[in-house]
Amino acid sequence: MTVILLRHGRSTSNTAHTLAGRSEGVDLDDKGQEQAQGLIARIGALPVRAIVRSPLLRCERTVAPLAATLGLDPVVDERISEVDYGAWTGRKIGELVKEPLWAVVQQQPSAAVFPDGEGLAAVQARAVGAVREHDRRLAEQHDGDVLWIACTHGDVIKAVVADALGTHLDSFQRITADPASMSVIRYTAMRPFVIHVNHTGEQLTAGLLAKPPKDGAEDASDDRGVPPEDAVVGGSTD
Repeated sequence: MTVILLRHGRSTSNTAHTLAGRSEGVDLDDKGQEQAQGLIARIGALPVRAIVRSPLLRCERTVAPLAATLGLDPVVDERISEVDYGAWTGRKIGELVKEPLWAVVQQQPSAAVFPDGEGLAAVQARAVGAVREHDRRLAEQHDGDVLWIACTHGDVIKAVVADALGTHLDSFQRITADPASMSVIRYTAMRPFVIHVNHTGEQLTAGLLAKPPKDGAEDASDDRGVPPEDAVVGGSTD
């Protein structure tokens, strides 16, 4: 099973340098709308079978053009929604960096719990649980390998990627997830394989779904967890 973790396009909150959190009505800006349309070409002819999205408007807007093109009806899942930042929601980033909790979020995020909100450790648990559950559901539904998209938020993506890399949540700030970026994880019976992180290029390649022949001659991982010889872990930024 292969999931494309898609961050929503650039939002009005991104450009205003505020922490949107779960604020209602935060939409894509002009650049974000272009990014949403651009996903059609970036996904290309990849056989995406399902789209799951956060309930927030910016994720809805991001996947709408692609979903219409693919003829898919996105599934809404609260478990991949944005972090509940509680009392921090809607505040300027410039103000938040002065808060004592900011240093905890940057240096020991596993211990960070937002006032009147949730902790980042809880965010990772719910998001990873959701991704793995959808993986199992889609595998059973389609009787085999499935490529699907989860449209969510930056901190959520970083937490899921950290889990797939087998690194502690306290290192998740080393991972980047830009607006409209795609991070790709292939889950196997043995372990996850991280194929792309923060991909912002023009197009994902069909090679990310490649499986080896019986003799294992191709450079790709199989469902037993046999790793590729030249697996790519990385990406580009705008």
